[in-house]
Amino acid sequence: MTEKAERNPLKIVGFLILMAPSLLFRFGGEFIRFKSKANRAGRIFRKELQRQGLDRTVAGQLTGSYLEGSDPFRLLRSLR
Repeated sequence: MTEKAERNPLKIVGFLILMAPSLLFRFGGEFIRFKSKANRAGRIFRKELQRQGLDRTVAGQLTGSYLEGSDPFRLLRSLR
């Protein structure tokens, strides 16, 4: 393949347009899987805190702080 054919912007844009739906589908599925695992871990964390003797409000606040790290949109905002 020649260098001109490799750098053809129309082919690159066409390839990206064709791949966009599958990439969005994959990333969306991974995002849903990631958030469900994080929420499950948050429930386990909260129940364990309550089992150890913390009251519900403190356990809820600590669980909220625990789940902040699993929010990708908040992480993106902090990178701005």
